[in-house]
This record gives sequence, structure tokens and C-alpha cells, in this order.
Amino acid sequence: MKYLIMCEGSNEKKIMDMLLENGKLKVSADDLLGRIIYHARQIRKSPMVMGQLRIYGGDVEIWRVGDKQTDKLDIPAEFRTKIKKVTKFCTLPELEILLILSEKKYKEYEKGKSQKHPKAFAKDNITINKRRYKGETGFYEDYYGKDINKLVRALQEYKQRNHAHKSDEHYLVEILNGL
Repeated sequence: MKYLIMCEGSNEKKIMDMLLENGKLKVSADDLLGRIIYHARQIRKSPMVMGQLRIYGGDVEIWRVGDKQTDKLDIPAEFRTKIKKVTKFCTLPELEILLILSEKKYKEYEKGKSQKHPKAFAKDNITINKRRYKGETGFYEDYYGKDINKLVRALQEYKQRNHAHKSDEHYLVEILNGL
């Protein structure tokens, strides 16, 4: 069995890559289809994913990672017997909630949450080395890269605080090693 990790956006992919590289996931690169994490919302729209699924002869479990996943995963007919399970891992309402938690600004965010989404709040309130968050992927690497446990703590706190997930949506903390 191999795992296919599909991330909604490049920021989600960066977070997952950092967790993988630091041995924080329950799986290693050897367990992954193609030994990498993919930036892909749908199988059919990713030639790399399609190719890897065609090459690999065994069963596959898919982990979809994103802040909201309202679109249903369309599994092409040729892979329906190969794909055994699909699990969604969410960071509702947006991935930036992890930065807000890491900065200990959740209460401040909560006060004005009806006026600002997490991304807007993060752009106005989160900086590292005098660089303001602008939504770019490199910010996550700069912010969490030297202290991956800071990201792990944010994922743990997120699960403790958030109770808005649907029954088919899981928390990223559930796929962390040793938790």
C-alpha cells in the first residue's frame, strides 16, 4: 500500500513537505506514491499523479489536504479498484489560522473574526524578521523551518479549538508521528 497525498494549494504542500522532511508524519517518503507530496486537487488534472497511479501496481490510500474541500474527488474509472480509501484533512477556515495560533493572536482574531478572514488578519498582524505575511509559500518555511515543533503545536492547538469540521473531515494532527 502506498499513500497519495494531494494538497489543495502550494502553502498546504509546503506545510506537508516540512512535516515529511522532519519525520513528523506517520508515513515516510518511501510510503508515498512517487516518494513526494503533490499539489493537486483532482487526479485527472495532474499528469504526474495520473502517471504514478498507472505505474504503481498496488493499492493506494489518498490523503487530501486543504482548508476547505467542497469539491468531490473524481476518481477515474481505471483507478477505482486501486484506490482503497480517501480521507480529507482540513484546516478550516483557512491555513493561516496556524500562523495566528503560533503567534498567540487567536483571541485577537476571534474578536474581529466577523470582519476579517484568517488570511486578511495574518496579512495585517503576522511578521517574521520584519517581513509581513503576504500569502507566499516561502513565509511558511521561514516561519516554521527552524522550529518544526512550533507547527506541530499549532496543529495540536487547532484541533483543541476547532469544532467545525464535518464528520468526513479530519485534522492534520491525526497523521502526525507519535500523536
